[in-house]
Order: sequence, then C-alpha cells, then structure tokens
Amino acid sequence: MKTPLRDERRLDMTVAVKRAYDAPASSDGDRVLVDRLWPRGLTKEKARIDHWLKGLAPSTELRQWYHASPNWSVFKKRYFHELSGPEAAAELETLFALIDRRPKVTLIYSSSNQTHNNAVALKELIEGMRKPPSSSGPTGSAATRGTARRRSRR
Repeated sequence: MKTPLRDERRLDMTVAVKRAYDAPASSDGDRVLVDRLWPRGLTKEKARIDHWLKGLAPSTELRQWYHASPNWSVFKKRYFHELSGPEAAAELETLFALIDRRPKVTLIYSSSNQTHNNAVALKELIEGMRKPPSSSGPTGSAATRGTARRRSRR
C-alpha cells in the first residue's frame, strides 16, 4: 500500500512555518493551521487562516507527554507514527494537494516553542521527502563500511 508520505512531490514548493499570533503577510501564501484547537484569543479575521487541518495535529496524549517530557527526537518519531493513521493520511493528502497547487504554503501553529513544535516537525517531514536519494541506504552504507575496513587494514 502506497502512503502519501512516499509519493513524489514538486521540488519547487515553498513551505514555511509561522506562529498564529504573528501578523499575517501576503507573502505567507496559503495559511494552514495545523493545531487541533483554535489559537486562544485570536479572531478568525485576525488569524486569516485559509485551511484548518486538525488531523495533522498531534494527539492530545502526545502533546501532553511532550509538555511533561520534552524529548524532541522521540516526539517527532511518535508524531510521524501518528501521521500514518487514516485521519492524518486524508489531511496529508489535502496538504500535499495545496502544496502542489500553490507557490507557497505556511504552516500555522500556536505553540510558544518556536523551534520544537508540530509545524516544524511537519515541515521537516515534507522537506525530507524532497531530498534526492543518497547513498545512506543499506547498499551505500555497507559499501562504505567495507571501504573503511579495507583502509584500516593497511
């Protein structure tokens, strides 16, 4: 079964992240809220959200776990696992369709942590899909290990 995460995507897309409480700009392109809850104290007019994809938000359980135990790498692993579920898969397809149609998409979040939040993780995931294949796979790494062993024997 092919998942949306494995599909080929446009390489010229631009995905940005921005806090919901920062002023919207015309350069944001389509603004996509990726939180489960609406940002506290923010009106719809002021937020200027074009799309709200609640299914891309981490579960309440994961969000609460991360708040109590801020381990970024474990959070991302668990979050990406959640994104493989059926609700998130449909929302990812919607997001990918937006990215394919628009020159710029900005992922909007409300977290006070501007470097470690679900929008940043989602952007990393999307950008990781655009990278060309490298030799870090099983074949490449095995070949590199063999070369290193041969050099160390000399």
